[in-house]
Amino acid sequence: MKNRIYLDHAATTPLAGEVLEAMMPYFSECWGNASAVYATGREARRAVEDARKAAAEAIGAQPQEICFTSGGSESDNMAIRGTARALKDKGKHIITTKIEHHAVLNPCKQLQQEGYEVTFVSPDREGKIDPEDIRKAVRQDTILVSVMTANNEIGTIEPVSEIGRICRENGIVFHTDAVQAAGSLPVNVQETGCDLLSLSAHKFYGPKGVGALYIREGTRLSPLIGGGEQERGLRAGTENVPGIAGLGKAIAMAGENLEQNAKHMCRMRDRLTEGILSAVPGAAINGAMRDRLPNNCSLCFEGIDGEALLLRLDLAGIAASAGSACTAGSREVSHVLKAIGLTEKEAKSSLRLTTGIHTTEEEIDETVKIIGEIVKDLRNMFKR
Repeated sequence: MKNRIYLDHAATTPLAGEVLEAMMPYFSECWGNASAVYATGREARRAVEDARKAAAEAIGAQPQEICFTSGGSESDNMAIRGTARALKDKGKHIITTKIEHHAVLNPCKQLQQEGYEVTFVSPDREGKIDPEDIRKAVRQDTILVSVMTANNEIGTIEPVSEIGRICRENGIVFHTDAVQAAGSLPVNVQETGCDLLSLSAHKFYGPKGVGALYIREGTRLSPLIGGGEQERGLRAGTENVPGIAGLGKAIAMAGENLEQNAKHMCRMRDRLTEGILSAVPGAAINGAMRDRLPNNCSLCFEGIDGEALLLRLDLAGIAASAGSACTAGSREVSHVLKAIGLTEKEAKSSLRLTTGIHTTEEEIDETVKIIGEIVKDLRNMFKR
């Protein structure tokens, strides 16, 4: 991995050294089951509850409103399916958008097969959802609205506070997938007005395989996993104590350094975007110009096959992606790029580069240079 340039922080981030250090005791000397009443178990329980407090504090919640999960996908599924099951007596209509992560879209499509109705709201050309379109979609039997805080592919930040207000006015449960936003943007459940919010530790320099779902006090939710009474009966299974401890440390560190890290990532993103647009004719930005995640640079390159560009970048030692890491290897055109109006050809010529807190100017400048060379070479090849 030495000498490689990593520009796929939207897919995952490297584990911070301080986070690994916080996790290590729970692999060895404090290895007890957090549900046990004896001393070894109580040590593990303390780690879980400390992490719960850290996660709650980071998003403006109460500790008892945090439920630990295996990651963002489980949190999204728990929010969507758990609400649908709990409120089926009230209604069977759900509102979401065409640009959500598949961890939201797929459960919604599965629920359609079970007799629920789902309205998929379209974004504008920049990937932004108009709150008025959400309002217009509301029906008497609407039980849930799910709109992500920021898009994982194109980085557009959504007006979730306005959408939250609409949901409160109509007595509808509001879920937001904040997996991509947490650690890059301020996330506060009171300001957003959401009832459910999904997090995943590996997006903010924590471990993989652990996440959290914020559940506002009083929100009805049916558990997906039956068994023991862990997580107040909402998520059965022995707690992943090392992972939970890591999430707690990572989210606390992200909060302490949020403004400084966001400024750095934004500076690197702008240097990268401006450099590529200047060096490569026929390159264009996907998504919003201003209301955008500080680390996201999504571009399409006229006349270029995105897969060929990705492979050449990998050979040159640069890690990037065409979109969501969860759809890597899929031949399907990105549903997000299609939803914002890109043609199939434009979508297939797109590239997502995402900076991190350790990205350097030297790495950015080298990337701009290499992308310029590869694009020129690929275009010459297609001309032959």
